[in-house]
Amino acid sequence: MTFINYAAREINCKVVYYGPGLCGKTTNLQFIYEKTNPSSKGRMISLATETDRTLFFDFLPLDLGTIRGFKTRFHLYTVPGQVFYDASRKLILKGVDGVIFVADSQQERREANIESLQNLDANLKIQGYDLMVVPYVLQLNKRDLPTTTPIGDLVAELQKKGEPVVEAVASHGLGVFETLKAVVKLILVELRRS
Repeated sequence: MTFINYAAREINCKVVYYGPGLCGKTTNLQFIYEKTNPSSKGRMISLATETDRTLFFDFLPLDLGTIRGFKTRFHLYTVPGQVFYDASRKLILKGVDGVIFVADSQQERREANIESLQNLDANLKIQGYDLMVVPYVLQLNKRDLPTTTPIGDLVAELQKKGEPVVEAVASHGLGVFETLKAVVKLILVELRRS
């Protein structure tokens, strides 16, 4: 649900990073925030709970051009990973324009990935969205660890609709901007279509 600010001539889009606890959602956002030009971004806001946190910041990429004379501003959010914060997850998905699912590539996290992806699908439906329609990218994070699941297995288990799949090591910044660019491209295609 894109928000258009006519006074500022901006289209505001919401991107949500979703995935199981400790999969790298926060690491992705922190890396993007650190590497983004200070004049192009807002403050990073952290909403801390007892065991997890939600991060948010917005930025205005300078190299994307305009859509009908409007600049595009992206608001990036993470959701809490733990299942008992499901109400927060639902709230954060409200008005979403694109989703990045961050999967933890470690073998012992396979079930957590599947459970979180099913939760994403259910929570999107509650908000009136369909995972098969919303701009969506799958990031396979933690590819540098020794206990990673083979990529083919992860893709077979987690890919839903032929969405872009990006390998990443978010702690080193590998694949972080590639993932963001992939979802932004899908969102811009949708905006130009409507």
